[in-house]
Amino acid sequence: MAERPKQVSGVSSEGEAAHLGLGRQVGLMSRTLFGSPVGKTLVLLVAVIILVVAATAYGQIRLNGWNKPFYDALSRRDLRDFLYQLGVFFLIAGVLLALNVTQRWLVETLELKLREGLVVSLLQDWLLPRRAFWLANAGTMGVNPDQRIHEDARKLCELSADLGVGLLQASILFFIFAGVLWGLSKDFIFHIGDRDYTVPGFMVWTAVAYASAGSLLSYLVGRGLIGRNAERYAREADLRFSLVRVNEHVDDISLAEGEADEKRRIALHLGNVLAATRRIVMGHANLTWVTAGFGWVTIVAPILAAAPLYFSGKVSFGGLMMAAGAFSQAQSSLRWFIDNFSSIADWRATLLRVASFRHALLDTHEPSGFESRIVYSEGEPGSISMDGLQIVSSANSDMLKETTVVVKTGERVLIQGAPGTGKTQLFRALAGLWPWGAGRITRPSGEQIFYLPRGTPYMPRGTLREVLAYPLKAESFDENAFKRALFRLGLERLAPLLDTTHRWDRELSQDEQLCLAIARILLQRPPWVLIDGTFGSLDDDVLGLVIDVFTDELQRTGIIHIGGAAQAHSLFTRVLHLVKAPRSLKSAAPSKEPGNRQ
Repeated sequence: MAERPKQVSGVSSEGEAAHLGLGRQVGLMSRTLFGSPVGKTLVLLVAVIILVVAATAYGQIRLNGWNKPFYDALSRRDLRDFLYQLGVFFLIAGVLLALNVTQRWLVETLELKLREGLVVSLLQDWLLPRRAFWLANAGTMGVNPDQRIHEDARKLCELSADLGVGLLQASILFFIFAGVLWGLSKDFIFHIGDRDYTVPGFMVWTAVAYASAGSLLSYLVGRGLIGRNAERYAREADLRFSLVRVNEHVDDISLAEGEADEKRRIALHLGNVLAATRRIVMGHANLTWVTAGFGWVTIVAPILAAAPLYFSGKVSFGGLMMAAGAFSQAQSSLRWFIDNFSSIADWRATLLRVASFRHALLDTHEPSGFESRIVYSEGEPGSISMDGLQIVSSANSDMLKETTVVVKTGERVLIQGAPGTGKTQLFRALAGLWPWGAGRITRPSGEQIFYLPRGTPYMPRGTLREVLAYPLKAESFDENAFKRALFRLGLERLAPLLDTTHRWDRELSQDEQLCLAIARILLQRPPWVLIDGTFGSLDDDVLGLVIDVFTDELQRTGIIHIGGAAQAHSLFTRVLHLVKAPRSLKSAAPSKEPGNRQ
């Protein structure tokens, strides 16, 4: 008998991943990016960007040094030297312009490669066999993975490149211009009363104090933006999912005249998005008091800081402008945190969402830690066996009445489910997606099992040829094989459309979609087919056609069909029975089942 699991390993939540801390989140994403196929390209791009930023910083030093002779020429009214200095300016500015353009191209290329590396890595891990299924049932982390892979990853890469290069540039410029300021004010003396006070490098300390005050105020006022941005992205994902869901089921909604109800649901999600956005707007407004205030003061701050040097006679007017320019560059570098705090908060929010998703991908796997669960094993080709099989969910506690079952290749078995039993859960258990319960399932080693779940079959977006071959390559099959499969299932009208791309789930009726799924089986001829109630949804004439295909062309294919008593047919050579378990096994069920969203 199955018992309640102690835990479900691999279930990660955003809150748990947040406990990794900023350093570990950054480390996790760095290993993902530089370990991706574009890792070497990223290293090369970063190295070239560092060189370009360093060259730009050197050019700005030369431009700052140009201030002194230019303004001194103005103060002397020396036209010849003035014109000469203008020529020097245009030369330096031209080189800096070329470097700026190169840097912009490199940064945007870096953004592109970062996104390529991150998304490819996320997709590779997300689409490992059954990984997406388990993640979807691992709590809130499995909700809206499309948002995290598409929008959040894009924004994280763009912000990381822009903020990273900006921080690098600010750091280099600060250390360079801090040296200039130190040289200008290294022996500055304050006269207070009868005493003199020496403050070596006072302009450096003034710039540091000024920028530190602004950074501290920015942090105190804007720190709430990180959580607000994360909340907004979550609500945006809910709205997007709601809109996509309506688009996917627009036929059913229109037939049920459910537009008003759907509008109400979407309006609720939109209201949540707008409320989250309003909180961000208020946070930005409060932060602007600090950033804009320091921006206005910065107009005069460099002159005020350099004025003591000028009035003490230590520098000329040109030297004053040079000192003011150096101070402006240094404190602008230190103001990087103030000017970019809103973007940093946005970056932290997207980093949290993507790093949490990545952490979940690495940590999520089939649940373990059960005292009792279904055991899966591989046996000899040609048979599927079930021993003492019990399946448990939050709604059902069921078992196979036949305790030992061996199904051989070519057998056609109907598993009849008593009313109220979890037939779909049995289908998932046999497919390896639902391990909660007890007993053993032994599947044939190296043999393909084709699964046909309840409802309309999944059809990838692509050509009809690709739909029929899915998940195999269309090139694996002969041209005539596609047409024979279509004609055999009464879909000959689709033969001229083999290379046409459509939303086939919208173009075809339910019966036609099911016939297309059977045509896929006929084309691929798998040794095993596991079906969840499909026969019961077919019209009599279509069912007769499907039975003929299994009887003639697919006579060597083993079939296990799960359905009710009404689906019994002469095709089946044996009938098994899914019945209620004699004792309640519900305590073994996890709290969340596939298909639920949080």
